[in-house]
Amino acid sequence: MGAVSTSTADQKATRDGYGDALHELGASRQDIVVLDADLSGSTKTNKFAKAFPDRFFNVGVAEQNLVGHAAGLALSGFVPFASSFAMFLSGRAWEVVRNSVVYPFLNVKLVASHGGITVGEDGASHQCIEDFATMRAIPEMVVICPADYNETKQVIHAIAEYKGPVYVRVGRPNVPIIERENYKFQIGKAEVLREGKDVLIIANGVLVNEAMIAVKELEAEGIQATLLNMATIKPIDKEAILKYAKQCGAVVTCEEHNVIGGLGSAVSEFLSEEYPVRVLKLGMKDTFGKSGTWSGLLDYFGLRSKNITELAKKAVQSK
Repeated sequence: MGAVSTSTADQKATRDGYGDALHELGASRQDIVVLDADLSGSTKTNKFAKAFPDRFFNVGVAEQNLVGHAAGLALSGFVPFASSFAMFLSGRAWEVVRNSVVYPFLNVKLVASHGGITVGEDGASHQCIEDFATMRAIPEMVVICPADYNETKQVIHAIAEYKGPVYVRVGRPNVPIIERENYKFQIGKAEVLREGKDVLIIANGVLVNEAMIAVKELEAEGIQATLLNMATIKPIDKEAILKYAKQCGAVVTCEEHNVIGGLGSAVSEFLSEEYPVRVLKLGMKDTFGKSGTWSGLLDYFGLRSKNITELAKKAVQSK
């Protein structure tokens, strides 16, 4: 665990990390191909399309075909990255993902942009808060949600090397870049951002930055928190969860997703069998989102550092 901080001046969207990593992969590997459903400007696959037009395929607004084409390219020996909005890629195309990609265990990478309520003004119809649940329920599917631009780039390079189906959620808004020393993303491994003895906080995506702020707020009140960035939701890092749950005795999970079926559920499912301990979940409380600014929506739905701080203190008091 190296020194870690967030830079409020340096902010980039995780979808930009995806676009930049794809461009790098395209330059170094001829087997990388990219597919999009007429949203390349939003998903940032347009960077790859401009540089490598012969390896980019826009299938139009037809997400089932998007995934089916990716499966065919995988069977032909390519490594396809298929992208659309999270709502469509994990929702509209779910059956094709299950039966045409994951069941035959094809080497397809599904990268979904505009996940969570930070889609903002697009409203509840486009704010996907169910994708962790639907994707991790598919056997053998890897599910990842990186925290910032730099981690996203590492994630994309890592899944390009991994042989098998993967679902990655990236986001629309510019979020603070976490300054790390010697961090290397590994599928299925949590990042230990802080160690403490009083409460274990597990977060992913945009909530990692909020959790880092909360850890400092808790420290000012004499509460020492362990903070794990759980970018990989499946396979989840059971070893790290168990170690720090035993050390802290109380757990708080934080995610930009419904509290049903996502990160909090995955943590609870594991701990209920291995080390029963109280788990408090911060997330969307089984409700749809609303139209508004992404920052305002985080405030409205209580997905801020102050909410994490309150929940962590409640978890400590319950021990």
